[in-house]
Amino acid sequence: MDLEKLLTDRLAPAFAAVAGASVDPVVRRSQHADFQSDAALALARRLGRPPRAIAADVLARADLTDLCSAAEVSGPGFLNLTIADKTLAGLVSALATDPQLGVPVVAESETVVVDYSAPNVAKEMHVGHLRSTVIGDAAARLLEWLGHQVLRANHLGDWGTPFGMLIEHLVDLGEAEATQEVSMGDLDSFYKAARVKFDADEAFRERSRLRVVALQGGDAVTLRLWRLLVEQSERYFLTVYDLLDVTLTERDFHGESSYNDLLGPVVEELDRLGLLRESDGAACVFPPGSVGRDGELLPLIVRKSDGGYGYSATDLAAIRHRTGRLGATRLLYVVGLPQRRHFEMVYAAAAQAGWLAPPARAEHVGFGSILGPDGRMLRSRAGGSVKLVGLLEEAIVRATALARERNPDLGEAEAAEVGRAVGIGAIKYADLSSDRHKDYVLDWERMLSLDGNTSPYLQYAYSRIRSIFRRAGVAARPEAGISLAEPTERALAFELVGFGRVVGEVAENLEFHHLAGYLYRLAAAFSAFYERCPVLRADGPVRESRLVLCDLTARVLRQGLYLLGIRTPERM
Repeated sequence: MDLEKLLTDRLAPAFAAVAGASVDPVVRRSQHADFQSDAALALARRLGRPPRAIAADVLARADLTDLCSAAEVSGPGFLNLTIADKTLAGLVSALATDPQLGVPVVAESETVVVDYSAPNVAKEMHVGHLRSTVIGDAAARLLEWLGHQVLRANHLGDWGTPFGMLIEHLVDLGEAEATQEVSMGDLDSFYKAARVKFDADEAFRERSRLRVVALQGGDAVTLRLWRLLVEQSERYFLTVYDLLDVTLTERDFHGESSYNDLLGPVVEELDRLGLLRESDGAACVFPPGSVGRDGELLPLIVRKSDGGYGYSATDLAAIRHRTGRLGATRLLYVVGLPQRRHFEMVYAAAAQAGWLAPPARAEHVGFGSILGPDGRMLRSRAGGSVKLVGLLEEAIVRATALARERNPDLGEAEAAEVGRAVGIGAIKYADLSSDRHKDYVLDWERMLSLDGNTSPYLQYAYSRIRSIFRRAGVAARPEAGISLAEPTERALAFELVGFGRVVGEVAENLEFHHLAGYLYRLAAAFSAFYERCPVLRADGPVRESRLVLCDLTARVLRQGLYLLGIRTPERM
């Protein structure tokens, strides 16, 4: 299905014959033809020949007759290649009958762990959790669709010294009142009240410290109160995930506590391997490649001087468990870019210990921050973190109002459904259409616009196609012949056959803005086609062909948006 690969496979032997060595033909789309190869220019100096002569020699040797209607040398030595309409139409016909839309299921399935979202128990989910949750869910959806076994890991912060403070506050409030407060999602107030008491009351601080000891020692009453906090928080998190329309479930909660019994064996094995060194009383690993400003190796603290364990020990235990017990070969950690150095050190230490050995590999899927209109970190009017639920609800309210304004015929229930799909889709697409390594600005007007590279634009393109079939009262016939007589038909066909290539690349690099950009180009190509090529008013075979192009575009848009976690309303 991949035209670039087909052309590359045909040109590579010809270039190799001319150059006497393997050569990448460097095939790409061109404004002067359908595709262009400029590899002859790079070979000119090495071979001591004019690039046009090299290109002509390659063209004479290449077998392109069944692929191209025209192939010529252009300019200083470019190869301009025009795909035959019959070839392009054949690829579109094959796509129309392919449930995978030209994206093959992987030949060898991997077990992939996607570690994402990771809120803290008894703390509100805020806008800072959005990017991890949205990017991680897109990665899980995509890799699962390709045929990999995907294990979602929601690494909750559910253990450690703050829980002594939180449990004591729960005791002070009484279980019934504390449970109601946490279950209502007022986690910020609960946490802040506990913190205020901890900072101001020495007796409360001492009780909190003793409670930590009891928790770590397995005291039954303390563990019951701790589980109450965890369970109520998890219920709240699930309501947020439902609102955000992500695929995380209660089965995916894997808190820090779940690795607690593995921490001791991790330290023992690191010690047995000779990787532990003492530094200021702490047991540390000094991974290669992690060097500080003074040129010395940086320590990764595995066990603190007081005997407690930090994040590094838990992360190492998780890797050991995921590669050893679960058999995972690809570990994805969807965490903000500021944690890059930490994960580099953890991966290096895990590799030293043999827990992260090929084919297993770990990847930090880093991302930037969400900014407000002032270009600074997005904050609430009071200056605090923006609650994620508040952001999502505002998106839905805004989108629902726009849906009612644009289409007054929508019923109350349908307007609410469209508003949710468009509002949540706008939030997700604004994130995923941006280069994840960079910060981006949350701009409501742009995000909810029906023009430009936005989710509503793509959703509207899908709903417009569905309206064609509602008006026609017929379905497309995938087996119908494809006619590409008009330039906009050819342009749309080229975008459609490019879906598989884009998905394959994104599965490797997890750069979802490339998938978003592709979907936008596809929708724009359809818009141009729709304006210039009547569908229902066309006659006979042309009408059938255009209905197939419409249906295929809708299927690709729907599948592509699904991979991004975005719903496609039938009407808008």
